[in-house]
Order: sequence, then structure tokens, then C-alpha cells
Amino acid sequence: MKFSRSKLSIILALGLIAVINLSAYRVNAQQRTDSKATVQKFASLLQMINYYYVDSTNQAELTEKAIVAMLKELDPHSVYISKDEVQKANEPLQGNFEGVGIQFQLFKDTILVVAAVPGGPSDKLGITAGDKIITINGEDAFGSKVTNSYVMERLRGPKGTKVKIEILRKGRKGLIDYTILRDKIPLNSIDATYMLSEDIGYIKLTRFARTSLTEVKESIAKLKSAGMKNLILDLRNNSGGFLDVAIDLSDEFLPAEKLIVYTKGIRSPRMDFKATMRGGFEKGRLVVMVNEGSASASEIVAGAVQDWDRGLVVGRRSFGKGLVQRPFELPDSSVVRLTTARYYTPSGRSIQKSYEEGAEDYYADLTNRFKHGEFVTADSIRFPDSIKYYTPSKRVVYGGGGIMPDVFVPIDTSFTSKYYTDILRKGLMNDFVISYMDKNRADLKSLYPELAGFRRTFIIDDKFFKEFTDFAASKEVPADAEGIEKSGNEIKIVLKGLIARNLFDVSAYFEVISPIDHELMRAVEVMNEDNLFRKLSIAM
Repeated sequence: MKFSRSKLSIILALGLIAVINLSAYRVNAQQRTDSKATVQKFASLLQMINYYYVDSTNQAELTEKAIVAMLKELDPHSVYISKDEVQKANEPLQGNFEGVGIQFQLFKDTILVVAAVPGGPSDKLGITAGDKIITINGEDAFGSKVTNSYVMERLRGPKGTKVKIEILRKGRKGLIDYTILRDKIPLNSIDATYMLSEDIGYIKLTRFARTSLTEVKESIAKLKSAGMKNLILDLRNNSGGFLDVAIDLSDEFLPAEKLIVYTKGIRSPRMDFKATMRGGFEKGRLVVMVNEGSASASEIVAGAVQDWDRGLVVGRRSFGKGLVQRPFELPDSSVVRLTTARYYTPSGRSIQKSYEEGAEDYYADLTNRFKHGEFVTADSIRFPDSIKYYTPSKRVVYGGGGIMPDVFVPIDTSFTSKYYTDILRKGLMNDFVISYMDKNRADLKSLYPELAGFRRTFIIDDKFFKEFTDFAASKEVPADAEGIEKSGNEIKIVLKGLIARNLFDVSAYFEVISPIDHELMRAVEVMNEDNLFRKLSIAM
């Protein structure tokens, strides 16, 4: 029988497909066989240990250690979370926990209330900054036994349960009894929102939690009402969080249909994530601040903004985490966060740094960067042409290990002295301010009802500063004329910032210290450099 060339081609093609399918079947069958044998091998070993090992063993503990060791062979971000640790591990990203709703510090072995969470159970009962918790459920809650873990174990608990405390309040005789009904307490992911100038707004986002998008939207609305036209989004030391939250946040800045990020892996087909029409800040200049502590979700936002020429990235090269983890629950309710895909910026960049040399070398990367001088000069960073990409305005961007900023800002060590390092290491500025506030809180609240007045008129004078240096000397950090000359101004501003935090909120601290945040001041300069933004406006 004769066949035409076309028919023969079809038959050959069909034959090839049949061979390929048969080969695939054999491979899959072999994989199933190997997988079954591996499971049986592990189970057999556990049984041998159980029956024949010289000493008694804990099989559950051995299994957990085996899982941890196995995941270490994959990549640095695939991790095992035990059943007992799951809730604690999820709290920072879920955006809430259940408890009494206070911020506290340990001061002279006593639990000192720094602030009650607005609207929380303690706030509703009138518990306020400066209160000292003396007993919890009838047990003395002071002395050397009191640690951060001690406090959280006793004050956190399921919503609807009660905890009894007694507090000591300055100006009141005796202890005051409170019975607090625990509730859900929000964990804010924004540390600061304020206006840097008449038209530049500032948002400092610390994590990508479930509540982050709502918080950012509220902050943008607040800043717009105050006259904001341009925005600095500070993602320094933001180690990431939920992928979908990073996508939604990027959507706030990009026009509809712009690709934000895509993910793919061997067993995870490519998925594209694009911007919608709901962006809340698609017009106006945008600067995104990053540094070596900015990772994962932070890099998705910075990469999307940079790749589309939507704004400028300012700071130092980011961490370099471009792997996507998916949680899988095991039969005992423990969880494995397993890396299932890599993510890529719109230009196609993978910013995941290498982990071929193992986890120890991977996490030593930042130390190595510092040693090589990367935190001081951008010239120490070399990228091969193979990972070079281009934005719409033909700017060069690089993959292969973090987001390299458009404007490099070196780490500032100009004010650092041994004296400054010693008082910082021992937490003496914070301890001094707590003691100062304990004595002066009522007067300060009366004098400074608003932050603007405090910033304008409160001064750390020579007398105040001498009191601090004497306090530091009593804690074995003697006054150092050379160190004070070099670091004195920064110390004064940080002390003022800490007082502002205790009088108002965390945002007030960042607003007060902003003049000595040289990276932020450089970002403000960049915002006002027309030539840097001119190309971006053409590209968009």
C-alpha cells in the first residue's frame, strides 16, 4: 500500500505522539512507583526505630525533625510550622489577634502600658498610657519572672474570655481593678502617614497583611484631603506578606490592563496578574523606597512601578526573594509553606537571588554585601548583561537578585559613634523617656494637645540633655565628649521622637525624626527633580 507524503507525515506524527504518550505513561507510572517505595521506606525506618532502637524515642518529634530537614534541602523559604505555632505565625499577616488591646513595655520589671489600642477592650475601660499592671488574675505580675512571653501568655486569649488585672496609676492611691473582656485586636501594617511638605505625602508600610490595602486606601484619602499631589511609599525593611495584597496595592498605582506580575513553576502554569480600573493614585509623582530588608511583596510593588516607568525606586538593592509559597495543611493541622512557583516582574525579571550554596550562605548575603561595600557605593554592584531588561522609556533594569533602585542612597554613618551605639544597644533612650513620661505625662498632655504644636515648640535643651547623659552614665555608658559632639543632634531628635510616640502615636515618632532620615530626605529631593520624572511621563 502506498501513501502520499502528507499522509505519511500524519501517520508518522501520530506514531510519534503515541510513543510520547506511552513514554509519559511509563514515566508517570515509574514516578508513582518510586513515590510509593519512598513512603514505605520512611515508614519502615520509623518502625525499626520504634521496635529495635536502644532507647525510647518520640516518633512524632522525629517525624517533625525529618520534615524540617527535608524542606531545608529544597530552598530557604519552604518551611514547616507546627500545629502549636500556626496561629502565632499567621497573626502578623492576618492583621489581628485576640487579647486585651494594649501596647506595653517592661520597665524596671513592671508591665508599663505604652498605649491602649484605640477602640480596643482596654481603651473602652479607660486604661491609659502610663498605667502599670501589678497583678493578672490575682497573681503578682512584676519582678524578674516577667518577660514579654509571660505578659502575652496571660493577656492574650480567645475572644469573649475575661482577664482580671490590677493597675497602679500615678496620682491615685491603691490599685484599680479591671475585668477585661478579650476581643479581636487589629494589627496595623502602616507605621506612619503624614505630609512631608505642602504637596508630598508619606506612607510607611511595614508588612503586606490582609488589612494593608484598606489601610493604604484610607491613608491616601487622608493625604489627598491634606493637599497631597505626590507620594513617597516607604517599603524599607518590609519583608513582604500576601502576594494578592501586593498585586492589589500595585493596582492602586497602575492603569488598567498593565501587567503587575506573573508566576510560574514546573507544576504551576503561568498566571498573569493585571491592573484594573480601580487605582486610587494613578496620577501624580510616585517614589518607592526600598533597602536590603525589602523583600517579596515589597519587590513586586517596586518592580511593577519601575518596569512601567510609573515612578522611581530610591534606596539600596532589595533582598531578592522571588519565590511564591503556598500553605498546605498536614493531617495534624500543622502546615507546610511550600515554594510552588517563581514570580516575575512585568519586564520578565526574576529577582530571586541564588540559594545554590545552601541556606546559611543565602542568609549571609546581606552581611557579604556590607563587607563588599555595597551599602556605601553602587559601583560595587556588578550585573551581567544576560539579566539586563528595559522599561518602556528604555531605562535599563536588572534581574538576578533584588530590585536595584533608580537612585542609589548609601547608608548613613556620619553621626554614628561608639557612644551612640552603646546607648542604642542598651535601649537607654527608650528607658529614659519612659521614666520621663511617668513623671511628666499629665503636664505634657496639657501643654501639647496636638503634634504640630509639640514639633514646633518642644525643645531638648542643654538641661534635659544633661539629665539624659547622667542617666546613661548611671547605666555604665559614661559621657563621651567626642561621641556627643558627633551624635548629640541625632540623640536629641530621637529623644524628642520617642516622647512624641508616647504622647501621640507611632506615626508621630517617624514625623519628628524625619529630618535626620537622610534616605527619606534624598527621596524628597528626587521627588522635586523634574528631569528624573520627565522620561517617565513620556513613557506612560
